[in-house]
Amino acid sequence: MRDTSTHDTSTHDRPLRFTSEQRHDDGVLEREFTLGEIPGTLWTPGSAAPAPLILMAHNNGLPQREPRLVARARYSAARGYAVASVDAAGCGDRPRSAADEEARAELRRTLRAGEPADEIFESLVGPMVEKAAPDWRTTLNALLALPGIDGPVGYSGWTALGIRLAVTEPRITAAGFFAGGYVPRAQRAEARQVTVPLLLLLQWDDEGNPRQRALDLFDAFGGKEKTLHANMGGHTGTPWFETDDGVRFFDRHLK
Repeated sequence: MRDTSTHDTSTHDRPLRFTSEQRHDDGVLEREFTLGEIPGTLWTPGSAAPAPLILMAHNNGLPQREPRLVARARYSAARGYAVASVDAAGCGDRPRSAADEEARAELRRTLRAGEPADEIFESLVGPMVEKAAPDWRTTLNALLALPGIDGPVGYSGWTALGIRLAVTEPRITAAGFFAGGYVPRAQRAEARQVTVPLLLLLQWDDEGNPRQRALDLFDAFGGKEKTLHANMGGHTGTPWFETDDGVRFFDRHLK
């Protein structure tokens, strides 16, 4: 059942407003919200106990309603977590600058031609991380002010953004990264500062991410507890059982 009434929760000068809600058969409550210009979705478990929070972002700024992300979010919420995803600046359906659109068009042309694309990725993804990280921190502040959501906080998904948040946001205490997205040079340099427990998922035959680059990144992370799961297959072939393993990873560090 959908409810189109709105409910406000203030965070500084930007109110968090729930715009719709749906209760699923597994008890998970799914609520869409806006936080100023930031659109997002929050999934919470059916139990009344305070739930640890997982921030979930799709690789390189794809929409927060992307079906694979939604499936992972609902699965995690059914197992006792509050899960949130947003379209931060430059991501999903948020407005993009003319330079961003030009870079995306050039990237599509380069990939079709089979030409090297690292510098285009750098010019596109690097600024996207810089713009997105503040929106995610604003969202984190608002969500932790809600009843029924408690720390500690985990992060799951887009590696480049996750590195930046893990380095700058001390409330994040564990992170699961997907190695399938381009990681700009700035975040590769920051990787040594990531010291929280870490789970990195790697698709061995990812057509868009050379495996050696992912292995080098894993080696660069500075924490003492880091785990690499590598599976055969291409970019979108991550086995579903990794979702269950990811929940167990967060169970160890957030509950």
